[in-house]
Amino acid sequence: MGDRYNIHSQLEHLQSKYIGTGHADTNKWEWLTNQHRDSFASYIGHFDMINFFGVAENEAKARVRFNLMEKMLQPCGAPPERPED
Repeated sequence: MGDRYNIHSQLEHLQSKYIGTGHADTNKWEWLTNQHRDSFASYIGHFDMINFFGVAENEAKARVRFNLMEKMLQPCGAPPERPED
């Protein structure tokens, strides 16, 4: 019984520390938004990926980085309407 509580508290700690891990109330839009933002942040952080995207899109590296930063604002569009309780 103690192991179950320990695992549960560890999971709660991870969920409070890292936004992308989600929680019981995470909906599909929030999860997808976190996934897209994590992907864009990884692309921006890896210089070779910026070079690859720049060559593939025939754009400057600074423009590719700017476009990825812009996409991070709302990668999956506006949040869906939530029904009020």
